[in-house]
Amino acid sequence: MTCHNCQSACKRFGRHRNGLQRFRCRQCKKTFTEEHEKPLDEMRLPVNRAVNVLQLLLEGMSVRSVERVTGIHRDTILRLLTLAGERCQRLMHERIKEIEVRDVQADEIWGYVYKKEGHKWEHEKTVQQIGDCWCYAAIERETKLILAYHIGKRDVPSTDKFIYKLALATGQGRYQLTTDGWKAYVRAVQIYLGSRVHFAQLVKVYGASREGEQRCSPAEVVDAVPSIVSGNPDRDRICTSHVERQNLSIRMGMRRMTRLTNGFSKKWENLEAAYALWFAYYNFCRRHQTLRVTPAMEQGLTDNVWTVGELVGI
Repeated sequence: MTCHNCQSACKRFGRHRNGLQRFRCRQCKKTFTEEHEKPLDEMRLPVNRAVNVLQLLLEGMSVRSVERVTGIHRDTILRLLTLAGERCQRLMHERIKEIEVRDVQADEIWGYVYKKEGHKWEHEKTVQQIGDCWCYAAIERETKLILAYHIGKRDVPSTDKFIYKLALATGQGRYQLTTDGWKAYVRAVQIYLGSRVHFAQLVKVYGASREGEQRCSPAEVVDAVPSIVSGNPDRDRICTSHVERQNLSIRMGMRRMTRLTNGFSKKWENLEAAYALWFAYYNFCRRHQTLRVTPAMEQGLTDNVWTVGELVGI
């Protein structure tokens, strides 16, 4: 072992409190530990405790609930979430591409960061990372694989980015695509998917709210009208039930997306990390009750159920 400072020979100098061998330079007297892997980069959190924290977050617990249960400070939990989210985002980008699919459903789920859009002050109205936040997601109907997602506003630019991601995630074979009635999909699908899809929309018809009624959720759906946009989709398969069931799983598994709580996201980056972790976990770690395997296994991307540690590379 040579010194990192002066390249002189070193001798053993006891052990670090975490068990690593320490060395001391004979020339400059500097001390250092042996080279070792850092599974959590610069975080000193033990791997088993880090995995436990992530599992609790994925089971619907809030950050402060996890803090109370594990004794780990909330700032450490959020740093871990950010790190895991970055790794899961890379994993989804590398593994989910050019997937051959037959039937895809896409939808959006509403949430908000820091405060609701209607509660923003005048000087906050131009701040994009405060207020309403929409997550676009696409799921393969048969394998339940999350193919693509995008976090943004419910507008044309965000819709375009989402459909572009879906185009990269799916192969060149033709497949059926069903979305809700959001008008921005029509243009985006025409530009980025074109003749690759048989495209249909399921347009929901909402009932009028009762007089004096105040709601924190959408109005009652009284009808759903299928509308063929392009190609020749199978009318019997024009459906968004599976992706809407995924929306329910999100609200059950992510505390920051549960309605009528104060567990909502206070920072846009944390919400992005939480979504990346959730979708990667859903694809590779969580057995689907109908499939009896994970969506990634059903799609043929892997042959075993991943652990949370394997998912985030620790």
